[in-house]
Amino acid sequence: MIDLMILGKNGQLGAELVSASEKSRVSYVAYSKEELNVTNYNKIHITILKIKPRVIINTAAFHVVPDCEINPLNAFEVNCVSVSNLANICKKYRIRFVTYSTDYVFDGKKHKPYIEVDLPNPLQMYGLSKLSGEYAAFNNYPAGTFIIRTCGVYGGKKGSRSKKGNFVLNILKKGKEKGDLEVNNMQIVNPTYAKDLAKATLSLLDLKPDPGIYHIVSEGYTSWYNFAKKIFEYANINKKVIPVNKDTETEKIRRPVFSALLNTKAKKLGIRLPFWADALKNYIAETTK
Repeated sequence: MIDLMILGKNGQLGAELVSASEKSRVSYVAYSKEELNVTNYNKIHITILKIKPRVIINTAAFHVVPDCEINPLNAFEVNCVSVSNLANICKKYRIRFVTYSTDYVFDGKKHKPYIEVDLPNPLQMYGLSKLSGEYAAFNNYPAGTFIIRTCGVYGGKKGSRSKKGNFVLNILKKGKEKGDLEVNNMQIVNPTYAKDLAKATLSLLDLKPDPGIYHIVSEGYTSWYNFAKKIFEYANINKKVIPVNKDTETEKIRRPVFSALLNTKAKKLGIRLPFWADALKNYIAETTK
């Protein structure tokens, strides 16, 4: 029997989970979207029966926010229906199920970091589809489902294929272009390094806590503007970053203004990620080797 089955191995988080698994003593199998698409119920079911994993970790997501508005059916198929199906299969074979959710399940109106028991209220299709996936998984398999909410994930030397990079890599790219750079100074988040998140996920599984929702993010929070400034600082790029005070709730695609999360449950178990600026410094150092 295999310890872990990882879905979405080519994504930022999936790749780091593979790397973390290789460095640990767990046995694992990992599949890319092309090898095993989470929307293919029959193939998923047959593969799980064949592999017989103790834990399934699902990192697959339809997470480009504008695309979710244009293609809500696709967003719900990946972020809700597929998660529901996986939870059902895991319940049938008593497999622990881990899947990831987002800070975008909240509306940002609390104006301070959200804890696990705060009431969600998504503002757009992306957050709504992810929240629906949470409800579906828990309704189907409350005894074995772990929802890990996170925020502002970045990682890998190429970032996310669907997003054509990630925030850090795109800012570094813009640092080579002419002219000043304008970045939103109002949206507050916890930028989270996928490598830290992957390690924390495996640590959580090792501890075998009660199923439920866990917020796992970098410590502290900041605006995208301040984050961009730190990126240039750590990359030794001398370029001016101009803060833009844009209210994201009034845009065509509404985003929470303050969506930082607070890790309370995992921290009580001893799981704590580095401060966001320290994590960024590590990522830039590793990416620019």
